Amino acid sequence: MPLFGGSEKSKDKPVRLFYATDVHSSDRVFTKFLNAADHYKVDALVLGGDLTGKFVAPLIHRNDGTVFSDFLGYQRSVKSETEIHNLEDEIRTAGYYCFHIDQKEYDAMKDDRTKIDGMFDKLMLETLQGWVDTAEKRLSKSGVKCFVTGGNDDPFHIDEYMRSISTEHVLYAEGKIVDVCGYPMAASGYSNMTPWKLPRDLDEDQLYVKLEELVSPMHDYSKAIFCIHVPPYDTGMDVAIYLDKDLKYKSYGQPLEGPVGSHAVSKLIDKYQPLVTLHGHIHESRCFYKWKRTMCFNPGSEYSEGIMRGLILILKGPKMEAYQFTSG
Repeated sequence: MPLFGGSEKSKDKPVRLFYATDVHSSDRVFTKFLNAADHYKVDALVLGGDLTGKFVAPLIHRNDGTVFSDFLGYQRSVKSETEIHNLEDEIRTAGYYCFHIDQKEYDAMKDDRTKIDGMFDKLMLETLQGWVDTAEKRLSKSGVKCFVTGGNDDPFHIDEYMRSISTEHVLYAEGKIVDVCGYPMAASGYSNMTPWKLPRDLDEDQLYVKLEELVSPMHDYSKAIFCIHVPPYDTGMDVAIYLDKDLKYKSYGQPLEGPVGSHAVSKLIDKYQPLVTLHGHIHESRCFYKWKRTMCFNPGSEYSEGIMRGLILILKGPKMEAYQFTSG
């Protein structure tokens, strides 16, 4: 499989990468992610999956001149431009999409699933376009490239869209092997089955076949990076609260938690022993794990608070010289 998107670095010079994941449409976190390129003096950025948001928060313009929102169940009416701007910022920081609508239009839309879905899709694609435009403008000045992957929360149709709007410095890597400063990186947003049964959720056997097809064309795994959204099973990177079939916490006095990662990913890492694997998916399991020669990482996510959890990697040849988790 041909590689695309990178440039060979000097064999004697370490390569610095910055990785973050699960931004879920948080504008503030994405801005911090871009700032990391200059702040940490890295050679490339990698943005893991779950790019898109989950909810829309309408801002309803009422006849008295106020703008009403019940964002997160907290009803507010604001009026001044500053108040409206602050409310928009709060909504977008939390990873929600927002749009302005008058009361009459809202009443006509609120029970129409087709209109709601159409608005959600429109806002989602507009946000992605805005991010790519901003990233290209910022990164073109430094020459740093940003490699973006999908996640199991991301609908399939963003793949074609993201490829169509990719630029010289912002490349959509989902389902491909790409060259990241001389390191081949295989990227996949698929996951083992979750309680939500999302489109990119697969049974373990199917997931292994999908991942095997992706990574098997690599000829040398000594410098390989696997960027796979779901972490390997029972590695500390995959601890989450168990949910029942009704998506309620399983508990005996307190919620029960345990490993929910993928056996297929574990099998893949054990077989190929890449240099590094990058994961996400389980926001609360910020952790690393050494699997024989492979170092596996999940930097976690606090996107809804506007906090960016990240990871700096320093690679030199077939070795990882150093790593550091970041937060801010």
